Amino acid sequence: MGEDRKNYKKRILTGDRPTGHLHLGHYLGSLVNRVKLQDEYEQYILIADVQAMTDNFDHPEKISHNIVNVAIDYLSVGIDPKKTAIVLQSQVPELFEMTIYLMNLVTVAELERNPTVKEEKKKRGFDNSLPVGFFTYPISQAADILGFNADLVPAGEDQSPMLEQAREIARNFNRTYGVLFVEPQALISEFPRLVGIDGKEKMSKSLQNTIDLSESEESLRKKVMKMYTDPGRIHADDPGKVEGNPVFIYLDAFNSDLKQNEGLKARYREGSVKDVEVKEILFGTLNNFLEPIREKRKFYEQNKDLVKEIIREGTERGRKIVSKTMREMRDKMSVKSF
Repeated sequence: MGEDRKNYKKRILTGDRPTGHLHLGHYLGSLVNRVKLQDEYEQYILIADVQAMTDNFDHPEKISHNIVNVAIDYLSVGIDPKKTAIVLQSQVPELFEMTIYLMNLVTVAELERNPTVKEEKKKRGFDNSLPVGFFTYPISQAADILGFNADLVPAGEDQSPMLEQAREIARNFNRTYGVLFVEPQALISEFPRLVGIDGKEKMSKSLQNTIDLSESEESLRKKVMKMYTDPGRIHADDPGKVEGNPVFIYLDAFNSDLKQNEGLKARYREGSVKDVEVKEILFGTLNNFLEPIREKRKFYEQNKDLVKEIIREGTERGRKIVSKTMREMRDKMSVKSF
């Protein structure tokens, strides 16, 4: 199956679009897994700056500005550049050649059925103005995964349709031209989706309902204190609903004191604890979690040339892998140079 990797570590490919700072949803959805898995696997993290242009084409400066910020987020949560290559997508041109070839293996109907495409299209208000680049985003993402011939893709559960599309493209290629690609498997976090602070079902930069990994203590307090709780709880001593309450969802995710969490839930249900008291505990929990990340971030923000060098070195490592896959792909497809 392409290169012989029987005696090597399995390979992971994952990544993010550099459209802003990463947040707690990113941490739970994939970053925590990436940190844990970098010792066990050969890991590549893609900063997908070209894919980010599909719906930010009119503000390219937003993308370029955030490349280093996203890399700093990675390094601040514990990604080790000696173990994990941070790769800048735009500097691996073979990925775009691969995307063009893979387009022939996917129908318009398949893309239209993709739940992630449908959801994002609706969210961004794309009707008759749907850009072709955005529509073919799943194919580009498949090229990223297959270009690295990744065994595993850590992702939030909302990305499962995109990964299944990549698996189907791999199957179509292997069936048509001969076996080359691994069919990548999803590695879903135990806590795949974190609701926004406004109670929306997903923490999202576009909805402006996030708590960022770069959040200062002051801004963190403001966000926690304005968090959505139980809208049916009018008075502080009214019995409250815990299920679906963002404050308790965050406590379950970040507070390791399970006895304290259960005690707060019991008191909240009976109306013997105020929202502000629960929020104070959540603020303390999140602030303690973010403090060491802030310290690491401060170092890298003061050493951005080092961050850029880490990206350059990681991109070189990643491009070697993709170039090899691309050569094998051309051979399988009888694409010859003269």
